[in-house]
Amino acid sequence: MITTDFVPGSPCWLDLGAPDVAATAAFYNAVLGWETQPFDEEGGDFRAFKHNGRIVGGLGPLTEEGARSAWMIYFKTTDVDAAAEAVQRLGGTVRVPPTDAGEEGRMAQFSDPLGGQFAVWQPIGDPGLQMVDDPVSLNWTELYTTDAAAAREFYGTLFGWQTSAMPMPGGVEGTYWLITPAGLPEDRMQGGLMQLPPEHLVLTGGTPYWHPVFAVEDADDAAAKVKANGGSLQMEPEDAPGVGRLAVCVDPNGADFVVLKPSPAV
Repeated sequence: MITTDFVPGSPCWLDLGAPDVAATAAFYNAVLGWETQPFDEEGGDFRAFKHNGRIVGGLGPLTEEGARSAWMIYFKTTDVDAAAEAVQRLGGTVRVPPTDAGEEGRMAQFSDPLGGQFAVWQPIGDPGLQMVDDPVSLNWTELYTTDAAAAREFYGTLFGWQTSAMPMPGGVEGTYWLITPAGLPEDRMQGGLMQLPPEHLVLTGGTPYWHPVFAVEDADDAAAKVKANGGSLQMEPEDAPGVGRLAVCVDPNGADFVVLKPSPAV
């Protein structure tokens, strides 16, 4: 359960780099009903995704040469400079060094030792997302990695995450590791990670990656809209017992995300 009561180590922001901002905005409007609005007059082509007037994410042009279009998940930190130092000490890479974002906060973007890209946000004037855990907004984060033990060690040391094991849903062989921010109860789980062989990570040529899960009212309808608007599906809609009905989607630029109709709370 992700909430807007952001604590250190919890996801508090996400944005999408795209080669064509206007076309990408139109895709997510058609699939999820999001509107976009420029952040400010000096923000260039950087926009906020909004639903019912509340910010659910960001959108902008690709800023790294050779980068693939992808969703970037930001985790809250109280000290972005200390986080950058810790990432390097733990074997990760600082791709975008600690940078001021006006009066709103400070950010940095990293890669973990296995290549998974993520970011941190140190809020000053802007805590982050205004809507989560409701259709149609972020309700889970997920890491596909080639070494679950190494990923758990890295992120556990960096953020203090607690992880607990569960069998993969649907009878699939393997272990799914649930992530909870440090010191919070299990009902505040924010995401999970799973180990996959490199050949299964086709979007990145074998490199681990994070992606967001968006809650929806109807996973089949959302998946159909993805295909009708130029996207594709890595996994057609299917039921995951105890989780809900979900589909793994790819937008027209190759950025992946999941849509999930959560199972009713017991």
